[in-house]
Amino acid sequence: MKWSNAFKGNRSKYLFAGIGILICALFLFSLNTVSDYTSTDKYCVSCHIHPVADQNWRLSEHYNNKSGFVTHCVECHLPPKGHGYLPAKIKHGAKDVYGKLFKDSASFDWEAKRTLENAKGFVYEKSCIKCHENLFPATLSVNGSNAHLQYVNAPDGQKPNCISCHLNVGHYDKNNLHAHNANFGVTETVAKELFNAPTEVKKFENFAEKVPGTTLSFELVAIPEGTFDMGSPEKEELRKPDEGPVRKVHVSKFWMGKAEVSWDEYLEFFKATASQGRKEAVKTQPVTDAITGPTPPWGAPDQGWGKGTRPAITMSWKAANTYCLWLSKKTGKKYRLPTEAEWEYACRAGSKDPYFFAGSPKKFSSTGMMNKIFGPDTTVINSYVIYKVNSQSKSKEPASVKANPFGLKNMLGNVAEFCSDYYSPNSYKSASGEIVNNPAGPESGQEHVIRGGSFKSDAKDVRSAARDFTKTKAWLMTDPQMPKSIWWYSDSNDVGFRIVCEADSTVVGQ
Repeated sequence: MKWSNAFKGNRSKYLFAGIGILICALFLFSLNTVSDYTSTDKYCVSCHIHPVADQNWRLSEHYNNKSGFVTHCVECHLPPKGHGYLPAKIKHGAKDVYGKLFKDSASFDWEAKRTLENAKGFVYEKSCIKCHENLFPATLSVNGSNAHLQYVNAPDGQKPNCISCHLNVGHYDKNNLHAHNANFGVTETVAKELFNAPTEVKKFENFAEKVPGTTLSFELVAIPEGTFDMGSPEKEELRKPDEGPVRKVHVSKFWMGKAEVSWDEYLEFFKATASQGRKEAVKTQPVTDAITGPTPPWGAPDQGWGKGTRPAITMSWKAANTYCLWLSKKTGKKYRLPTEAEWEYACRAGSKDPYFFAGSPKKFSSTGMMNKIFGPDTTVINSYVIYKVNSQSKSKEPASVKANPFGLKNMLGNVAEFCSDYYSPNSYKSASGEIVNNPAGPESGQEHVIRGGSFKSDAKDVRSAARDFTKTKAWLMTDPQMPKSIWWYSDSNDVGFRIVCEADSTVVGQ
């Protein structure tokens, strides 16, 4: 009797255990089925409604290749199974469902979503390596071998992403080809009368320079001499330590380009001096009287956004400085990059506030919690600055903003601008308290100052006193050439430059 009751009790336990196991099995089977179904290309495309994502995928090497092998969405956009596949799928899936239900796809900044910076958050390095185990196949070029060797030897945390060079393989984009662009700068010429002589300047006033031998002219603004407080006070919102202490600086008069050097302007220099087919020179090579110009760039330096009056970008500091030498020789005037003091003086145009227009960095910035929820105040800043909020992740023409009180456009935002000074975080601390006359920065250094912020910048980084500097090693990370280019940055697309012309009394009347 006791044995029978015990059997009945155990049988009930076995039955419940069996039912539990069956339910778990069914649940896991269903979960796996759902996981597999929601990982198909068809399902991905049904939710991800990027206008050209599916089309560009079918044109890419991951779909349109000689072998006929197809790399599917999740094989790039999720890590391999066993490496956090399910948690990543849940994280991305939850975000996608929220966006599908509560967001309007028409409001998405599709251009920003196609950028390398954004793609790095949705393409997994381990997935690349899982398929591409052999980084040195027999068909790899010398430049490819150099690049992969650099990747293998780079310390952890400093390795470039695979898509830094191969962004085009998953979603085809003709502007992201990572190869020499031998045809860059070769454009059809329109029959126009060429200028025979530069503009003759007799007074210190605004003028339009004419470049002899070209159809090119550009506007320069006369910046009067003056004294100003350079840097930001400690009480300024969202400032950084290298912006102070504030020092009083006197700047002599000079002319400054009304806008950043455009592609129209830079390409005249490129066509006149470019060294097609020449290998990269040693960095210490002096510039000759003939002015040796850039070698062909990699990819599309204009990023496919268009050239014309848009600011020229991706050239190195050396290339920008060489442009000034070329322009000086062509016109007989002294053109150069602005000093940091000249740049800030011209940008402020008499103002002492964070911007040359009224407004609070905290209200303009996208970093504060309330601004993240409700959005920053863009009422005023959008009229003067092309920055992260209104740029659609690319540069704009000068006509898209208002000028500062001196008449200069895009001093803040659009593209950051090279200065002639070497960068030091302690540049301002060496001032003695007296008025500093035309400071030119440290006598030596590794990197140069850049100013103004760019179309990628938050409002806090486009203040008049905000400072930054070139990052040569990082900006040449994906350049496979040995030695690396001295003319083009492979990994910087938001830095350009603006020129100044010295007001020499032997040339300009008083």
